[in-house]
Amino acid sequence: MSPRFMSPMVRRRPLPENKPLLESNLPPKTPEKSNDEQSPEQTPKEPEESSRIAFGTYRQIRDFSLVLLSQGIVHRLERNPEGPFEIFVTPENQQKSEHQLRLYIKENPPKEENPPIPLTLSLQPIWVLLVPSVCTLMDFGNLLGSKMHMLGISDADKVLRGEWWRSITALTLHGDARHLVGNLVTGYIVLNLMAYRIPLARMVPFLAVASAFANFCVSLTVRTDFRSLGFSTFVFAAIGALSIIEFRLMPNETKGLLRRFAPLCGALSLAVFLGLGENADILGHAYGFIVGCLCGFIPKKKMLRWGAPTTMADLLWTTGYFCLFFFAWKMALA
Repeated sequence: MSPRFMSPMVRRRPLPENKPLLESNLPPKTPEKSNDEQSPEQTPKEPEESSRIAFGTYRQIRDFSLVLLSQGIVHRLERNPEGPFEIFVTPENQQKSEHQLRLYIKENPPKEENPPIPLTLSLQPIWVLLVPSVCTLMDFGNLLGSKMHMLGISDADKVLRGEWWRSITALTLHGDARHLVGNLVTGYIVLNLMAYRIPLARMVPFLAVASAFANFCVSLTVRTDFRSLGFSTFVFAAIGALSIIEFRLMPNETKGLLRRFAPLCGALSLAVFLGLGENADILGHAYGFIVGCLCGFIPKKKMLRWGAPTTMADLLWTTGYFCLFFFAWKMALA
């Protein structure tokens, strides 16, 4: 009897020992004969050796199995202890099987779900970083005297007394040129990576609101005698969002729990490395990273995987980003 076909498309429940898998697959019962009456054809044969013709992920081997099944080629599937799935055929079917798989691969070239993208520099982060750059330079130039700095900084006492807009305006101010340049460089790198996955106009407004909320949470936590400023909260929110996006795009076949959570672990390590320093707003960085992770679940996965072209609707999101800071400063200077 030829080897039984094993298909990954059908799940079979474990059966009691010595019970056949399918009764219909068994040959019809014949009267038992004595050992002397048995013909040579009825003598059980030793199983033939099999040859491995392909190995890969479950999805790849499943497709190969369907190709062989369509050609009536008997084969066997196994899971290698090291991880990949393997497909075996008898030696007489090896050449035919390999030919059919080569034809299939030629007509259906394999595509990765989340292919790596070559590193390029995007212009998208520039308009995002324009807000903190302009506002900080206006503050450094004393165009409004010291009024702009005093009214825009996040003061926990004043925020809790109703001046909520300080949580937004504080994102656009910096203590000195070194502080500004550091946030702009880090922000550009993170936003440039995020631009590979999704147009920034569809993420930045959410990150801005989340960053303002993070500053407000800092005020709720500290409550008294605490002042903060800087775009770093937004940068850490972007790091958190990017880590979740990359986590969601990890292939399902990824082996090992640590490998699957690698984007989150890497982003957390980067956040700790960048967030600790002299006069660093550690609470603001921590809250920013947390709310940024929540923002990473907002876009649809299909949009992230395949990318999305810029549309006219993105102009509305861009306008909303600038309007958020415009109205916050209008409230502060009123």
